[in-house]
Amino acid sequence: MRTASQQARAIVKSTAPALEKHGVEITQAMYRRLFENPDIEAMFDRAAQESGEQPKRLAAAILAYAKNIDKLEALGPAVGRMVRRHVETGVKPEHYPHVAAALLPAIRDVLGAEIATDEVLDAWGEAYWMLADILIAAERDAYAAA
Repeated sequence: MRTASQQARAIVKSTAPALEKHGVEITQAMYRRLFENPDIEAMFDRAAQESGEQPKRLAAAILAYAKNIDKLEALGPAVGRMVRRHVETGVKPEHYPHVAAALLPAIRDVLGAEIATDEVLDAWGEAYWMLADILIAAERDAYAAA
């Protein structure tokens, strides 16, 4: 399982104020990119997208992750909810690279290259894959138990 370096964790944590302010814009931009793939778009609840509920939920989850990246145990209940939702909607390990390819550029699109530098995006890449590995392992267990 991958981990994020101490430096990456510090950088991600330092982005929390920007995420608090621009998180929904980032997730909306991410979903626009992600939904260029119709197979992935079909996995999502259109009503939750159109109401803005899904981007808000994801923005809150990303913010909580940034704030708690150095104490992941605090995210246990939220991770459990994500795993249940992912299993309900059929998320598989092969979907995670698509999300990374949509999320990281969305961060730069919204925050700009002067804030979302290569160093910041690299840190978020490390952090994303650390969380993705946790989710993938938990989802594998949940699928096996079902």
